[in-house]
This record gives sequence, structure tokens and C-alpha cells, in this order.
Amino acid sequence: MIGHRSRVRTTVLLLAAALLFLPSGVSAQGSGEGFLFKQPTVQVGLNGGYSFAHAGGPVLDFAQSELTLGKRDFDAASFGFALAVRASEHLDIAFDVRYSGSDAGSQMRDWEDQDGLAIVQTTSFKRVPLAINAKFYLQGQGRAVSQFAWIPQRLAPFLGVGGGTTWYEFEQKGDFVDFESLDILSLTLKSSGWTPTAHAFAGVDVLITPKFLWTLEGRYSFGSADTGAAFAFESIDLSGFQVTMGLSARF
Repeated sequence: MIGHRSRVRTTVLLLAAALLFLPSGVSAQGSGEGFLFKQPTVQVGLNGGYSFAHAGGPVLDFAQSELTLGKRDFDAASFGFALAVRASEHLDIAFDVRYSGSDAGSQMRDWEDQDGLAIVQTTSFKRVPLAINAKFYLQGQGRAVSQFAWIPQRLAPFLGVGGGTTWYEFEQKGDFVDFESLDILSLTLKSSGWTPTAHAFAGVDVLITPKFLWTLEGRYSFGSADTGAAFAFESIDLSGFQVTMGLSARF
């Protein structure tokens, strides 16, 4: 099982490695290259990054108080796809889907079995948000030189809000103490489903060539879900902050 620092290190190394295989610089802007005869209206991209879970609510609070888990054990690498359609020079309507999932080992904090051994478990936490976003570019995305050419901005900062639905799965598998009988039980406890979520974000598009660009973004999501009988129908917190870097193409 991979710890928090190892997950962060692996994510950073993967994103850094991607830089080695992609065009560098923004020389295309300096050379005056752009789009002839029409402006691009669609942008598609892939992104990767890291999700920092807020990890509140009764279910995750209980996991942290009774098991040797902390907030950062619910953090995870993130990967996603985005599709944006231009509504105006300053506004895109975008759809995106992302995935993040953590897997952490733990043991009961204050309990041992009859042989003095630790009572161990594995906890996994997965999130897949599907969202529609309004993405507002503060300075626009480019400028029309004439009716025949459009030049993209070298740097295009943006703000946005969005919402949709998130699929989650929270699973704990291993041995647990029954606090009433004090028996040690081998269990698999799982809750999953869809729930509404919302988020706000900010970032910047950085030009590579007229058609390709980096997209750097920070996003905070809000949401929770009611679990099933496995976790006594308590709520689970799906909120958290996510930072991503993506490669996008314009058409």
C-alpha cells in the first residue's frame, strides 16, 4: 500500500516526465502564428494532479479516531478528461470527468487481539465527479487581427464554477472489534453511489503552440453523501481541494 508522501512523489514525477515529451516554450505567439479564416470553438484536454480530501463528517471522523488513519490517507492522485465549447470570447461551457482513489492500511488504535497482535484493515476511497462548468476568461482567449486571422493569448487566466454528480465508493476490509461483545470480526464494509456536488475553480491557460496549451488549475469541491446500513447511514464527506496540470488542444 502506498503512503501519502509516496503518492505525492509519484504524481509529481509523472507530471514532470510528461514535460519531456511535449513541445516547450511559446515561440508560436512571437512568430505571429494563429488560426486562419476561423476561430477555434472546441477545446479538449487530459489532465493529472493531486486531490487533497477534506475528510470530515461522521464516517471519516470515526475512521480517523478508531483506526490509525489521518486526513492525508484519503488524498490521491487524480486523472481526468475535459471538453469545452466556446460560448463567447470570454466564456466557455465545459464538461469534465475526473477520477481519484486512495488505498491505505491501518489498525485499531486501542485494541489488540488475544495474542497481542494488531487488528488490521485496508481502507479505499474512490471519487469520480461528472461536471458541467462555466469557465470565464478574464482577458479573453485571443484577439482577431482581421476577419481572416485569430491570435491566441500567451497567458489566459480564468475563473469558474460548476456542478454535477459524483460517484463514490468507500470500502473497509479486514478485522474490527465489536464494541458490544468485544469479539473480533472479519468484515467487508462498503458504501457507494451517486450524489450531487458543486465546485469553484481558478487557473490559467499557457500557450505552447496556437493549437496546444497547458492548463493549470486549482479547484475546491463541495459535497457529501449518506451511506447505507454498513456505516449506520451516516454522512461521508466528499469535499476537498484539487490541483491539476493538463494538456489541451484547440479546434
